[in-house]
Amino acid sequence: MRNAVTGFTSIVVSSLLMQTAVAQAPPADANETAELIELVVTGTRVADRSALDTAVPVDVINSEALTNLGVSEIAQALSIALPSLNFPRPGLSDGTDTVRPATLRGLAPDQTLVLLNGKRRHSSALVNLNQTVGRGSSAVDLNTIPSAMVRSIEVLRDGASAQYGSDAIAGVINLRLRENSSGGDLTGSYGYRETSYDFLVGARPAGANYPAPANTSRRRNDGEVVTASLWKGLTLGQAGFLTVAAEYKDGNHTERGGYDVRRQYPLVNGGFDAREITFNRFNSWYGEPDLTQATLFANAGYQLNDSAKLYGWASYQNRKVKSAGFYRIADDARNVIQIYPDGFLPIIAPDVGDYAAGGGVTWKLGDWDMDTSLVFGKNIMSYTIENTLNRSIGPSSKTEFNAGGIGYNQIVLNLSAVRPVEMSMFFSPLNIAVGVEARREGFTITEGEPDSYRNGGVLLPSGLPAASGSQVFAGFRPTDSTNEHRNAVGVYADFEANVTEKFLASAAIRGEHYSDFGSNASGKISARYDFVPAFALRGSAQNGFRAPSLQQQFFRTASTNFVNGIPFDVLTFPVSDPIAAALGAQPLDAEKSINFSLGAVMQFGLLSLTVDAYQINIDDRIVLSENLTSAPVQAYLNGLGFAGAGGGRFFINGVDTETQGVDIVARYPFNLTTAGKLDVTFTANFNQTDVTKVPVIPQLAALSPAPALFSRIQVLSLEDGEPSNKQSLNLSWTLDRIGATLRGTHYGRTLFPGSTVAFDTPDGAHTLIDIEGRFTFNDHFKAAVGAENVLDEYPDPVPLAVNATGTQSFSNYSPFGRSGRFIYGRLTYSF
Repeated sequence: MRNAVTGFTSIVVSSLLMQTAVAQAPPADANETAELIELVVTGTRVADRSALDTAVPVDVINSEALTNLGVSEIAQALSIALPSLNFPRPGLSDGTDTVRPATLRGLAPDQTLVLLNGKRRHSSALVNLNQTVGRGSSAVDLNTIPSAMVRSIEVLRDGASAQYGSDAIAGVINLRLRENSSGGDLTGSYGYRETSYDFLVGARPAGANYPAPANTSRRRNDGEVVTASLWKGLTLGQAGFLTVAAEYKDGNHTERGGYDVRRQYPLVNGGFDAREITFNRFNSWYGEPDLTQATLFANAGYQLNDSAKLYGWASYQNRKVKSAGFYRIADDARNVIQIYPDGFLPIIAPDVGDYAAGGGVTWKLGDWDMDTSLVFGKNIMSYTIENTLNRSIGPSSKTEFNAGGIGYNQIVLNLSAVRPVEMSMFFSPLNIAVGVEARREGFTITEGEPDSYRNGGVLLPSGLPAASGSQVFAGFRPTDSTNEHRNAVGVYADFEANVTEKFLASAAIRGEHYSDFGSNASGKISARYDFVPAFALRGSAQNGFRAPSLQQQFFRTASTNFVNGIPFDVLTFPVSDPIAAALGAQPLDAEKSINFSLGAVMQFGLLSLTVDAYQINIDDRIVLSENLTSAPVQAYLNGLGFAGAGGGRFFINGVDTETQGVDIVARYPFNLTTAGKLDVTFTANFNQTDVTKVPVIPQLAALSPAPALFSRIQVLSLEDGEPSNKQSLNLSWTLDRIGATLRGTHYGRTLFPGSTVAFDTPDGAHTLIDIEGRFTFNDHFKAAVGAENVLDEYPDPVPLAVNATGTQSFSNYSPFGRSGRFIYGRLTYSF
């Protein structure tokens, strides 16, 4: 990546040499140039600042662009439109199938701050615990906001903790809601997967009476998705607006598992059961989950007088998801054959409720523009486990359990003041912004029904005890129940001015105090110099932070493992737990970052080109440890008086990383005269993360053999779990009533790491092609048809050395999922 930074310097120098020749091109049409001016409120507190005039990179995606992208999920739309944002689609990962996190610049999902109308958005309650991108994080669920309600999305690709507070290490995503008092759209869409994929077949057991599949390719038509959405603008009294939106989405799961070569049934007189021949060996859901989702949203504003305005919004979403675990064969010791004579596929069925409301007022106080607001948000995830059993209860076990749930809530109070101050030493007024923010957060865990976690005492056929709780996801125990809160208060000051006509400078400072871990101070300076109207350099330097989340501090769950027939409780501990403390856990501290960026902005007529290089060093990243359950660990705990404790895992500071990269964004709108208009957008990202330090706990390092606290799997997940490069070319064409979009996205290689090199699963580079055609019938009706991944690209198959059962056919780290071609149609009625 150091070569990439050197290459960036070469680009800047070359661009300077080009400038004289390009500047002599004919001037652009003034109206077309005006269409490219996009005013932003993110990354700057100066009014009327455009996206191409800022000192840091800001992308703007408007509602029309969101519609023409052809996708209904906000997170997926951002991954298509932005150079360094990725949205992997993991499966077989418990709740992460339900709330899939997005990542910016290769960093963790919780290292990007999400705002709604400029105010902090609450995060999901979910903690990503399994081996997926974003393990250990709790991030904002972008898909709780329907795209029909979004006026535009502004993405600041630069650290901004000094401006906005915790979490803004990688950048900021600000979703701005519609403010319409009239008009509206009613949209319905239908799509499905029409695809085929290849799979690998392992060796069948000796003497198997069932054949290998006739071929190693499958055709699938599944994954139907029906979406209906509405937005409508209404007048509110004499001087206000009310914009409402509703969305309903129903999606069926996709199944992309391979051929299960295992013997399914107990042997009969030493031979294979005849049912082996007719058993359906494509028995895994390995793809998209079943999903039913309903969302309501409202945004309102009312002008009280010339200087005062009320504003507010409210939202509700209910999401019901069903995703699967690994198939339990009939002869599995975890099965009760009287209940499931053919084995069973356990289903995790979270029910997610998301609620939010916010309101405030803006007014003038002398020369100050004042803004105060109060925002509330809550996310609840309740787990139902279906088509399963509690093996320790035996044949009388239920097959469906209430496993309890988790919740997160947040209240944010803001007061800000902004004013320009005329200063003779500066070319422009000095823009001063000051403010205070108070926040209260809460995290809860609710216990499940007793049968979801208890041990019924029924032994396995071997005579050993059976594991406690419902298979695939044991319920939360009474000892897991949690109700924790914390408070945080922050104050900030922000200054920005054109020191000269060509030199823009800004500085920000912020201090915060948290009731749980203490205080933090952040600062940022940024600058921009316009050498000529067509070329400018920009850059920034800052320190940032991310406070440990309540989920990371207080999440707890337990399961029972048996070692040599002896039951041990294996837990995910909060760091305050006495056993975690005995293993070396410490109270979590904030992650600290140092960010540097250097970029160029070039505008040649209608062509705009930005190139931004960055380096982000993060110290004391918070990660989830390995399961510390080895015999030396258990002996160590037993020696400290924790008899029966089997160990477990907990969150810990101590991983340092260095991330370097380059973002490139180019746009050119061609006027083809009688052939219409063609907007061409090219984006690229080159990114590399290196782990420079891993955590060490002296008392564990002294054990023999010492357990791995942060294994090579976790190191490689941070370094190679996301594409090292990504490029996208988007062509959007319009002519009178017809339009079309053609898009190609290239993803660099990723790695699904194993415990050793022999079990690493590399996934090579892939290019996906998307296409959409649109037709406007009249002022009211328009239609579109299209296909995502039209060439039906898949990740590389997982080698059989890693996928011994044949069922887990593709890497969970694929940046584009593994469900294949998606064909859709969309009809919109405007009123």
